[in-house]
Parts: sequence; C-alpha cells; structure tokens
Amino acid sequence: MDLKQGKFFVAGTGKSGIASANLLIKIGSELILYNSDENTDFDEVSKQLESTDNVTFLSGEIAKDFFEQNHVDVLVASHGVPLEADFMVKAAEAGIPIWSEVELAYVAGKGRVIGITGTNGKTTTTSLVGEIMASYFDDVKVVGNIGIPYTTTAFESTDETVTVAEISSFQLETVHSFNPDVCAILNITPDHLNRHGTMDVYTDCKLRIAKNLDVDEPLILNYEDEILRDRAKDLKCKLVWFSSKQKVPCGVYLDGEDIVYFDPDENDSPIKVCNKNETTLVGVHNLENIMAAVAIAINMEVPVEKIRESVKNFKAVPHRIEYVNTINDVIYYNDSKGTNTDASIKAIEAMSRPTVLVAGGYDKKVSFDEWADAFGDKVKCLVLLGQTSDQIEETVKKKGFDNVIKVTSIEEAVEKCYENAEPGDAVLLSPACASWGMFDNYEQRGDMFKECVNNLEK
Repeated sequence: MDLKQGKFFVAGTGKSGIASANLLIKIGSELILYNSDENTDFDEVSKQLESTDNVTFLSGEIAKDFFEQNHVDVLVASHGVPLEADFMVKAAEAGIPIWSEVELAYVAGKGRVIGITGTNGKTTTTSLVGEIMASYFDDVKVVGNIGIPYTTTAFESTDETVTVAEISSFQLETVHSFNPDVCAILNITPDHLNRHGTMDVYTDCKLRIAKNLDVDEPLILNYEDEILRDRAKDLKCKLVWFSSKQKVPCGVYLDGEDIVYFDPDENDSPIKVCNKNETTLVGVHNLENIMAAVAIAINMEVPVEKIRESVKNFKAVPHRIEYVNTINDVIYYNDSKGTNTDASIKAIEAMSRPTVLVAGGYDKKVSFDEWADAFGDKVKCLVLLGQTSDQIEETVKKKGFDNVIKVTSIEEAVEKCYENAEPGDAVLLSPACASWGMFDNYEQRGDMFKECVNNLEK
C-alpha cells in the first residue's frame, strides 16, 4: 500500500497514537486522530504533532457508517485499545483493515528487524540484543514495548538499519505483514487474560509474531516452555531452541557451565559463547534471557566475540530485580516489572536470603495459587497493597501462610518492610500484578519504591 495516498484513522492520543500520527504526517498521509473521550484537549494534543495540516481531530462516539462516509483506508489502533471497542467493531464490520502501531511502523520502515515477545523477560532480552547489535552494526534502533514507539524511528530507517523491537500480545493482535528477519518467543504463561479471555487466545496472539516466517527463517523458542514445545509442532519455519536444562537439537544450551550454540546445518561441533558465571544477571530466568539473545545474535550473523563481550558487560535493566540499597544488612530489590505471577515467581526464586515480599496491584483475573506455592522457605513476610490484596491474602492463607500485612500506599509498604526485615534478609518489590489504578505504569511504581527505600537512610 502507498501510505502517502491512504487515509488513516489513528485511535488513541497517548504515546503510541501520537507517534503513529507523526509518522503518517511525515509521510504526507491524510489522517483522522481520534480519542473516545469527548473531553480530549486537542489543543494540547496538537502541540505534540509535527504538523496539523492534514489532520482532522475527532472524539466521542463514532456513527455506524462513519468509516464508509469518510473513505477511511486503514485504522491504526494504539495497543491499549481492545478489539471489542465500539468503534473498532464498526470499523471491522465496514471492512476497514485494523493495524497495530507495529504494523504501521513495519510497513513504513526499512532495514532488518528483530521481533521479541513472550510473557516475561522481553525487556531484558531486548535490551541485551540491542547492545549486542550496537557492538557490530552502525545503525541500531531499540523500540516497541520497551518504551520507545516503533513508529518514532521507522521514517528515518534505511536499508542498513537494524531494528530490535519488543512486541506485546496487544500489539500482535493486529499485525498482518509484519515479518521480522529473526524473532523470538521467550515463554508463555498466564497474563492479560482480562483482555484475551483464554490462554489459547493469548497464545495465538504471541504466535502471530511468526505468522509470516518462511521455512528457512528462524524462530527462537524456549524448549522448557511446554506450550511453545507443543505449538512448535505446527510451525513451518526454522526452529532454534534455547534451554537452561538440557541439550537441544539446534540452538543454545549449557555444556557444563558454558553457554554454547549448535546448529547441525552450520557447525560440526558446539560453539562456546561464554561461561554462565561471567554474566552479572541473577536467576535462571535471566540465564534463559541471555541464551535467547545469543541465539538471536548468531542468527543475525554477529561474530561470537562481539556477543561474548556484550553479554559479559550487560547490566540488569531498571525495575527487573534491580538492586536498590543495603540498609542494616537488609538488601532492597526493585522488581516492579514483575507484573504477572510467573515473573514474580522467577524473582522470588532468585532470592538467596529470607525475603519480605511486597505484592499486589491491578486485577488481571489470574490465579495466585502457583505464585503462593513458590514462597517455600524464602518468603517470611508478605506486604500487600492494591486491588488484588484481598484475593492474594485469601490465597496465601489457604496455603498456610499467615504473615500478611496490608497497606494502602507504597510509602507505608516500605515502612512495614523496614520494621519486619532483620539483618541478613532481603526486601523484594515484585507485585505479580500490573500497576494500573495506583500508578501510571510499573516504572512510576518502581521509582517511588526506590525513593522510599533511599529515604530510610535520611
């Protein structure tokens, strides 16, 4: 499609909606910028736009025949907009293609693309892959769900650009031609079921990242993920596995304590990348993130010595088991990006000290049973806040865990942690829930936690 000749309906005036609009403005497309909130301040919105020359602003309810009457060619939806939204249904009924911001960026962009998805580990893996790519290629963009909309870099990309994109299930719902040169699905565990409804639907969304891969194009998968191992039987692309527990037929695994890569079509014997103890990240989940990054990089033809150097020098990303401070021999960790139970389980498992755990937040309609089972002898005290407090308290007490403290703010949570932690303990913020309702995002939650912890010394 010639984007310059199209008429676009961009839904959403948040970060990705504005980025999509600005990309289309740069291209020279005609667009309608829409927000369902009738009170949207478009004067403020327009200040974020490159131009308003070919832009029509619209808010409120959309008439049933709107899309036909206005000759809209494509609807571009921000990832926060569900397919069930009234105007989305009307667009679909009118036969209007619905694109995610990722689809728009891919169609508009140039160069090679790496797509990374999964329930957990996306940001760490994407960041590491970005550093590896930057060590070898001259023009590297790290974008997507990591916080930089893909559409902000697509217009400036060239044939030499390498784009590393973290992609969420919401963004994958409405991709069509999106076809990364290398892509990875790190894992699939229950998350966002309040939007997707069932695990099958959620899994289908994740697998859409590989929907256009040809037989020789690589898809990196976690061999220890039962869902991925099962679904892989139906895939026609080249499967490259990673495993923290066993040797795989093609991909990355441990040979003793060495991280190695083996492709029977390319190598006579495994290639050593590095020793797992040379990395700075903690936990088996981070070992798997490193393995995924190694597999991606090798399939992007990055020399092993460049990969090795980047892996050794990589530091943990903010809000993912991030060291905050040590006070009275109590270590404080910020894992605010642990926004689902599986991510929080991995953080708990990474703790080597008795742990005071801070959890709770927005209700995504998931069970906390397996999460509570992970406490074992690690979690000594649980501090709860947010919408899910009652549900979590009921779950853990059913499991026989009674040391629960309920609070109403992150400040109070840190105070209770300080009172209940003893020298030799750890305090871990790993909510197992999204931040919505109390905070704008997990970054704000994590930053507030870190500020409160550091204020304990004042």
